[in-house]
Amino acid sequence: MRNVILIFALLVGTLVQARQTKTLSAPTGPETKDSSKTFVYVDEMPKAAFDYNDYLVKNMQYPDSAIAHNIEGRVIIKFIVNEDGHISDCEVLRGFDKDCDAEALRVVRNMPAWKPGKVNGEAVKVWFNLPISFKLTD
Repeated sequence: MRNVILIFALLVGTLVQARQTKTLSAPTGPETKDSSKTFVYVDEMPKAAFDYNDYLVKNMQYPDSAIAHNIEGRVIIKFIVNEDGHISDCEVLRGFDKDCDAEALRVVRNMPAWKPGKVNGEAVKVWFNLPISFKLTD
């Protein structure tokens, strides 16, 4: 069987995080707090509380159909990191193959909890984009 190596373009995700230094103004005071608001940019962006490169390598399985047809590419998964760090509302932002897209979604949905994003020291819901690359090598 071929050696299948998954290379994850997490460096891109890290660079995107580094560029996201702007913050949205957060509500202040209990009378204006809106716990349903989901942020895009926050003071402190969510971070995996684990080595997600290692997690992805151990848990991702290259789809057989993609191997058979030599399909390679990158999936970008969009999801919310909730106030408690759990992942929700996963969706494919950009995909390239239905089986690879489904596999990337499966693995992200099953990720352990992250460290939540924060605004003014308070944990909030934050949208996060994670690129995942599928690459075959002999």
